[in-house]
Amino acid sequence: MSARPVRIACVALALALAGGWAAALAAPQSILPPGFENPAPTPTPPSRLSPGASPTGQPAPIPGATSSPVVQDLPSAGGTGRSGGAPAPVIAGPLPSLPANLPSLAELESMSTDELDQLFGLRPKVDMPAAARRSMDAVGILAEEEGGLPAASLAGQPGALVRAALAGTDEPLVSRWGHILLRRALSSRLAAPEGIEPAEFAALRTRVLNTLGEHPAARALAQDVDTANYSPALTNAAIDAYVGSADIVGACPAVRLQTLDNRSEPRVRLLQGICNAFAGEGTRAQRDLRQAFSRRVAPPIDVLLAQRYAGAAAKSRRAVNIEWDTVTELNPWRFALATALGEEIPEKLRADAGPYYQRAWALSPAVPLALRATGAQRAAREGLLSSAAMVDLYSQIYTLDNPETPEGAVAVLLRRAYRAADPAVRVQAMRDIWGGEGVPAYERQVLTAYAAAQLVPSDALEEHAAPLIASMLTAGLDRDALAWAPIVSTGSEGWALLALAQPGGKISVPTGAISDFIGDDPSEAKRKSQFLVAALAGLGRIDEGARDDLADDLGISFGGRTRWTRAIEAAGATRNPALAAFLAGLGMQGDSWARMTPRHLYHIVRALNQAGLSAEARMIAAEAVARG
Repeated sequence: MSARPVRIACVALALALAGGWAAALAAPQSILPPGFENPAPTPTPPSRLSPGASPTGQPAPIPGATSSPVVQDLPSAGGTGRSGGAPAPVIAGPLPSLPANLPSLAELESMSTDELDQLFGLRPKVDMPAAARRSMDAVGILAEEEGGLPAASLAGQPGALVRAALAGTDEPLVSRWGHILLRRALSSRLAAPEGIEPAEFAALRTRVLNTLGEHPAARALAQDVDTANYSPALTNAAIDAYVGSADIVGACPAVRLQTLDNRSEPRVRLLQGICNAFAGEGTRAQRDLRQAFSRRVAPPIDVLLAQRYAGAAAKSRRAVNIEWDTVTELNPWRFALATALGEEIPEKLRADAGPYYQRAWALSPAVPLALRATGAQRAAREGLLSSAAMVDLYSQIYTLDNPETPEGAVAVLLRRAYRAADPAVRVQAMRDIWGGEGVPAYERQVLTAYAAAQLVPSDALEEHAAPLIASMLTAGLDRDALAWAPIVSTGSEGWALLALAQPGGKISVPTGAISDFIGDDPSEAKRKSQFLVAALAGLGRIDEGARDDLADDLGISFGGRTRWTRAIEAAGATRNPALAAFLAGLGMQGDSWARMTPRHLYHIVRALNQAGLSAEARMIAAEAVARG
């Protein structure tokens, strides 16, 4: 039986019950033809058994004789049967009771079909065979052999600490390499720590990925859990991920199969209508969405976008006109629906779009190339896009876009940085991409990382060595960067970057060279020098005595213990990479490196290095000096 007949039957049953039970308790009416109401009386059984008689008064069966079918007489109107027993009961067991919250007839008529489903318990249940169910022992999309962290990284760790670290991460990070590390840790296939249910652990990680703008990774992580195992928190985080990646229909299993705490939220109400349409219930969907429009469940533009989307599934002939004239701001729902429908968002709304939409533009192949390039600047700076992804984007722009546009001009310069025969011309092209003679734009240095790596180090390029090395390190090209070691002068910025990026455990950096760097540091409040000393100390490349002396000269301190410093020190000492990464992410939140302190950088680099994440620690350290 389909869901709709069952739903109608339940509503009818409720109304019938509300009408009273007297009719239900009346004696049954005979349905026999006339003349059958008074059958012949049954012979009275003898007072005692005689030989050859059965207890029912019928002849005893003869052994070996052929048996005949026994037909039991229907009970008479008086309620006695052939055996002369007591009247048959009409209703057995206790009388059913009405629900305490049964709505009135008017309320039932005004309720949506989804509300009726919830009231009468008609929501479909997930019934998957055991072989198709995914284990909750370890949830994630990146196995250890694929570059993820060990599954048992958090085994035995206190759940309260892990919960606090993830719940407290509610901003993007200042560090590109910190973002890359945290994304890797959150996406790894991990077992839940003690005291946290697997669904809650998945929900916490999905939420943080959404916060970072990593909606595709958040969606994939949520999809690694069967919908039947979703908690309300995981359901809400999964819906955020689907909307953030403009995958509206992907949210339907969670919307249709889970009982949500926020079913009255406008977004959920509109998703229900869309999902009903894609489930083949077009009439129901359009009725619910029209109802949402008339009752002002959400602003008109939000409902109209939902109607347009649902109409595509139901092949509706009803035209839906999208009017942006009265819309004053974007929200994630409007952006996702407009992107999925190919509906152009007005320029006035795009101009005021915040970081959320810039990240989404960079990751969405459905938006125009110029808009993607605008978002890619932030995405590259924050760590969402790799250098290779940036090159791919500008290669498309070079092929398809107008070279007179700003994005097309950058694409032409990038081609020159790769293909020009003269190294000086290639370096100048990169400098033009970075922004001329000023401080290089870090996001543009991400774009030129592989072009810089193709240059052959030479004394003629020494003055450009520092930004070229910084560009290579944005993509983790430390070996290519170290080829410039014979070229850079001791105490220069290029030398400082290589002193941090160089792999190896026991490396000692001379204090005199650090002092030379401090003396020539042009940054405000000598921030680069502060970060250099903190990072070298965290990597163990200067001893504690030299660290304290240099810190005194710079007016900074690495002392002072807090709950966070104690926790991240313990994570490093116990070589726990997942916990160290979570706590490092907690300490790197902010919108610029001005939010980072040398003391925090010291503890982060030190803990990551001890926990076995030396490569990430070195890249974070070099990034701090390059962007300080």
